[in-house]
Amino acid sequence: MPTRRNLTTLAAAAIAAPGLLTGGRAQAQSPRFVGKDPLRDLVVINSLGGLEDPNVGDLDAGAPISRRLMDDARASGVTAMNWTLGYVSGKADPFEASVRDVVLFDGMIRDHADRFVKVTTTADILRAKAEGKIGVIYGFQNAAMMGDKADRVDLFADMGLRVIQLTYNPQNQAGGGALSPEESPLTDFGRQVVSRLNARRVIVDLSHSSRRTCLDAARASTAPVCISHTGCRALNDVPRNKTDEELRLVAEKGGYVGIYFMPFLADRQITSEDVCRHIEHAIQVCGEDAVGIGTDGGLTGIDDLEKWKLAFAAQINSRRAQGISAPGERPDSYVFAIDMFGPDQFRILARKLAERGHPPRRIEKILGQNFMRYAKSVWGA
Repeated sequence: MPTRRNLTTLAAAAIAAPGLLTGGRAQAQSPRFVGKDPLRDLVVINSLGGLEDPNVGDLDAGAPISRRLMDDARASGVTAMNWTLGYVSGKADPFEASVRDVVLFDGMIRDHADRFVKVTTTADILRAKAEGKIGVIYGFQNAAMMGDKADRVDLFADMGLRVIQLTYNPQNQAGGGALSPEESPLTDFGRQVVSRLNARRVIVDLSHSSRRTCLDAARASTAPVCISHTGCRALNDVPRNKTDEELRLVAEKGGYVGIYFMPFLADRQITSEDVCRHIEHAIQVCGEDAVGIGTDGGLTGIDDLEKWKLAFAAQINSRRAQGISAPGERPDSYVFAIDMFGPDQFRILARKLAERGHPPRRIEKILGQNFMRYAKSVWGA
């Protein structure tokens, strides 16, 4: 069953040169990595990401965490990430699949307490940094598991969910997704879910939503909302990207916008230039205190490119057949920036932004401080 984790697992690869297929090890020879590690003293947050090894398949909840995954995660400098759990799409029962996934992830973190910290507060993120571990923020990318019971938010909040996205690409009971008509509104049930999320201090994530659902939810929420992973529609007009109107409203309400490293940033294979352009546009619209990074990808490279390319194309075709593939997903345009990939992707981004004239304090905000400010405003600690 294809899920977001399946797709981003397959996406964690590079095609530019053989050295890029080994998780960034060849990149480490570049002069750009000589000198002080720009991430050493920073809290780095990926507001949508995960640990995936495309060489062994999807990292399902409860699967062994390989040495390679942990080495790549530690080398990346990432302090914490919003990791998608639970139902995203497919034929499984959304509620049962989501409860089961959370329980399995709890077991994984318990079994690897020397490597992971389950994040429920920003203090947990700081503890992960101090202890050299990876903070795992539990997030859903669909509210379908709520069924017709908004009070299920309470159950999931008690289980440690800290981010819940209202819709995936198709319409659901809460509102319109990216594949719905742009004017698909937040439903009455969606308003109930937003209200419960506010009451339980869970982040309302408006990624993948239709334009109208995004605007409705941002206005309905009494707490700041986020768009954990998106691009700017002003630069590439596809449904998965957000309009300036949406970005501005989220920022005006104290929210947060994470820019992804996804093919939706351009109508061709994306590069670090595209990522930087979308970050800079988001800063122009939202201000430098509201913008961060939500890559929607992993940290480990690929060993057999030809085998991966076939599997990737099959995944895209399967998503199209299910009606969950958004415009801009193409078998020949992979889910990564070809020159900013692997464990060093955040260092490359930091240096790219510095080269483009962004001051150190702004780069620190983009890499993690803006998410920390935002999350504390919602979580309360």
